[in-house]
Amino acid sequence: MQPKDRRELILEQLTINEKIEIEKLVETLNVSAMTIRRDLNILEAEEKIIRTHGGAVLNQPLVNEVSFQIKETKHSYQKRKIAQTAVQYIKDHSTILLDSGTTNLEIAKRLKDKRHLTVLTNDIRIAVELMDSDIKVIVTGGELQNNTGAIFGPLTEQILKNIHVDQFFLGSHAVHMEAGSTAPTFEKASMKQLMIECAETTLLVADSSKFDQKSLAKVCDLSQIDGIITDDGVPTHYIEKLRETCRVIIAEGGDEL
Repeated sequence: MQPKDRRELILEQLTINEKIEIEKLVETLNVSAMTIRRDLNILEAEEKIIRTHGGAVLNQPLVNEVSFQIKETKHSYQKRKIAQTAVQYIKDHSTILLDSGTTNLEIAKRLKDKRHLTVLTNDIRIAVELMDSDIKVIVTGGELQNNTGAIFGPLTEQILKNIHVDQFFLGSHAVHMEAGSTAPTFEKASMKQLMIECAETTLLVADSSKFDQKSLAKVCDLSQIDGIITDDGVPTHYIEKLRETCRVIIAEGGDEL
């Protein structure tokens, strides 16, 4: 096997397993530990991996906050498909909580035919979207985050501690098998945790670009939510691993894998 092919295989294994040991690579590729270390040194110099004691992990930067204008233009087709599927799980006469974000905004756009629905949200764009509907809308108080439309802070948290809803649709900046759902700030992570606590069921809505990513602050383990709604862009092997922890619903037709 050529060195280049060997290094590509190492990256492929890291994509699947997230972390790999030198001893395992020696056994799999049938080469010396010195050869593997040389390959890992090259991959680290190319900033593709990070060396660890006895092995390596992929070099994946943390996901930071992005403005609404930027998020709105990214993966819009996938977000619409996710929203179309998510609405199927919302019943008339229920009370739902919509997290801030563009995917939940797409859900809000599809709620106007629902009857006797109450929507709580910490997103002013979602509130404006529902303003001319028959839906009862409750907006959490708090501080407005400029450029995103999200509301957060102590006032928001105080409201969340005193409510109960049927369903919560959790938005996520990053979703990872081990790290769970994460957010760019501790304040946002804390608020999302309260949202999960006040809901009877929680469905995470995230397009495929959010997966195998990490942000700064942990929101929850994937075992703490009732399901994930995403698009068919998530690799099959990743979906299979996710299914070991929670329900996964694919937006393409709403089929569960």
